[in-house]
Amino acid sequence: MSQYTDDRFVDDAPYDAEAALQQLERKDLDAPNWILVWRKFKTHRLGLLSGVFLLFCYLILPFIGFVAPYGPNDRNSEHLYSPPQNVKLFHEGQFLGPFIYPMTSEANLETFQWEFSPDLENPQKLRFFCEGAPYKVAGLIPADTHLFCPPETEIPFFLWGSDRLGRDIFSRILYGAQLSLTVGLIGITVSFVLGIFFGAVAGYFGGAIDWVINRVIEVLRSLPELPLWLALSAAVPSNWSPVAVFFVISIILGLLDWPGLARSVRAKFLSLREEEYVRAAEMMGASSGRVIRKHLLPNFMSHLIASATLSIPAMILGETALSFLGLGLRAPAVSWGVMLNDAQNLANIEIYWWTAIPMLPIVIVVLAFNFLGDGLRDSLDPYQD
Repeated sequence: MSQYTDDRFVDDAPYDAEAALQQLERKDLDAPNWILVWRKFKTHRLGLLSGVFLLFCYLILPFIGFVAPYGPNDRNSEHLYSPPQNVKLFHEGQFLGPFIYPMTSEANLETFQWEFSPDLENPQKLRFFCEGAPYKVAGLIPADTHLFCPPETEIPFFLWGSDRLGRDIFSRILYGAQLSLTVGLIGITVSFVLGIFFGAVAGYFGGAIDWVINRVIEVLRSLPELPLWLALSAAVPSNWSPVAVFFVISIILGLLDWPGLARSVRAKFLSLREEEYVRAAEMMGASSGRVIRKHLLPNFMSHLIASATLSIPAMILGETALSFLGLGLRAPAVSWGVMLNDAQNLANIEIYWWTAIPMLPIVIVVLAFNFLGDGLRDSLDPYQD
């Protein structure tokens, strides 16, 4: 029985806690699995923030040319190893908007180093949505509009400093993200295709096929990873274009990463193939391929997604290590590993510390992928507390 009191609905029936709890559980049980995973993933704040950050990083990749004020290989011969410049808003108490103080350079003949000092009496305002170095949006659409540019005068602007050739480190880090972040996606695609195929075949069919695939996996996993990377990368002809080297490095990383995934898929399939729904599908005449695609893989897909987010950082670090050692991507290609290759001299880093800044995006992106993977892994079973 219910009644209205002061325009509010009031139910005078006794409260049944057990019925309310059953209704809540019924609602959760009826919800699709992805909704339950999303509900639990939202509670993992670090994983959620990492996912948003990585999504932003990948969405901005086609528009790097718009954000970067310079091209990846634009040089300024008069500003070698120029230190980072601060963007300021107020000059002598007066608001001017975003501006910089020009850097004057002078060669020190005693130390044989460039010495820079800001001209504090000559503030120069930055330009926004201005014309600059030409680029292509998503590698297809020509454009020359940039988010911000140096002042109209011939004054360079290096937000994070310049390198030994006078190239803007900030712009090169942005362009380097296009290769360093993409190599992980290509590598993980190759790894997943091979790992899922061989793992599914070994786990579902078993017998001699399982034995052969397991021996191949054991041989590949017994090989030392870094020396094998170096050997395969050194076999890439030096006269190949940067694009060709990029794809070869991506494929090499994928070819060496699939055995671990194949063993996980095999172990899962060995347990799932005895389930009643799999036997029922086989008795109804479903082919082996259909059973694997429609019944086995969907029950394992959540784990595969989590594995992918944890494997991509390994691919990024692999490319960085090879390029750092001079066996991966090479100039004029721009990646974070190529940039770190220019910062191998510790004495040089001690003097020009900003040349080591490319390490920061590598650390941040790898941590973000690990946090995202942890969040997804904890959310895969939404019924488990």
